[in-house]
Amino acid sequence: MGIATFLVAFVPTYAQIGIWGAILLTVLRFIQGVGVGGEWGGSVLMSMEWARSDHHRGFIAAWPQFGVPSGLFLANLAALAFSAISGDQFLAWGWRIPFFLSILLVGVGLYIRLGILETPTFSRLVAENRVEKAPALEVIKRQPREIILTALARMGEQAPFYIFTAFVFTYGTTILGTSRDLLLIAVLTASVVSFFTIPFAGHLSDRIGRKRMYLIGAVVTAVFGFVYFALLNTMIPGWIFLAIVLSLIPHDLMYGPQAALIAECFTGRLRYSGASLGYQLASVFAGGPAPLIATALFAAFRSGYAIALYILFCAVISFAAAARLPDYTNRDISQEYDRA
Repeated sequence: MGIATFLVAFVPTYAQIGIWGAILLTVLRFIQGVGVGGEWGGSVLMSMEWARSDHHRGFIAAWPQFGVPSGLFLANLAALAFSAISGDQFLAWGWRIPFFLSILLVGVGLYIRLGILETPTFSRLVAENRVEKAPALEVIKRQPREIILTALARMGEQAPFYIFTAFVFTYGTTILGTSRDLLLIAVLTASVVSFFTIPFAGHLSDRIGRKRMYLIGAVVTAVFGFVYFALLNTMIPGWIFLAIVLSLIPHDLMYGPQAALIAECFTGRLRYSGASLGYQLASVFAGGPAPLIATALFAAFRSGYAIALYILFCAVISFAAAARLPDYTNRDISQEYDRA
């Protein structure tokens, strides 16, 4: 993942190698995605299975989710900083510098990884010789329902996130006539708010139940889409800023408890593969297409409320799927529970 990110800095331009520049960039982005797909499940399980108490799993597992607002903050900060440094040359070479500097993060990640021990749950599975040879195939065979439901449960979180953090730049600059810097600063501020709301939502899930917290987030998201576009459509900078700053809070109400909710659905020896499959499957059909769907909806109806209806649709699916998931809040998950 890190090497692919670093190599993006050296992708030749269209003028240099034509369409192969876009193809090369797509290949590198694919490699990044494969890397992320493998990393998320491991980071969550490392955190959750090392928790000292079953009563704090939601809060502990929310910290790997903290990487999303952190990355969002640093990415937009880098865009602002290097845009200012490179000026009108940003599109020529300024955008490459953050990708070049990302090699430093690879070193940090490698240092951390080499110092981490396996979790007690996995160590016990190794000692009992219960590690699956093909865990991905086994979890598909034994727990397909949980994979599908966890993927569907993410729709109301994934799709709005990309609308609120990516599509908003297109909508804001082309439809609302808002400056890109205002939008960048607003998204930066929203990511700072998420520093607090994500772990807090994870903590609340330990108190009121993982599934209940998630369902509350789905309901808030369903309603907020309409509030969001109502504020944006005023075309008043202050209201636009407020809409963007508030936009990630409904998302965070689901994203905070989500890691524990998904991981707890799968039995120990299949947890890494099951949680990763459910989580990343949603990125394919919910997260990735969301900005394209939002663009198509606006082109067809010329109204942001059509996009709000799409957010509502995704939230309803999330609510229905999450309601059918098991809830292991504060229960022991160190033993196998797939009747194997």
